[in-house]
Amino acid sequence: MEATVFLTQIVDGKMQKVNLCESCSKEKGVNDPTGFALADLLLGIGDSQQIEKNPASVKCPVCGFTQADFKKTGRLGCSHCYTVFDDGIAPMLKNMHKGTAHTGKTPAKFHMTRQRGEKLKSLQDNLSKAVAAEEFEKAAELRDQIRLLEAEPV
Repeated sequence: MEATVFLTQIVDGKMQKVNLCESCSKEKGVNDPTGFALADLLLGIGDSQQIEKNPASVKCPVCGFTQADFKKTGRLGCSHCYTVFDDGIAPMLKNMHKGTAHTGKTPAKFHMTRQRGEKLKSLQDNLSKAVAAEEFEKAAELRDQIRLLEAEPV
């Protein structure tokens, strides 16, 4: 049959297209927005079995959400669900994002200030070691590097 439904997904800046015939799209529930399983798209249509090994047996003890609920709604019930359903959703999250740990965002200036502080601390530690080891030429170089770094505008 000829494809009549065209889905596009962008993952890591790469476009992936899925073309379905009318009967396959109906089977996947694409024509019915209430039956459309977001989990199918996130995992790649037809691969949702990865998260649904035995949906009745795994249930979040906090909110009562099941894997079947996730497959149906494309959402988790609470933050604890991420731990309960980790085996099924970790590969999916890894494909969608750069990793599976939330690192948050920091302003660029804060990030630069923190890096500068870490470098300054490292230089000061190395300076102390050089003085203790009586490596005075190395200590003088480290002292000069510290002065340059401290003189730079923040």
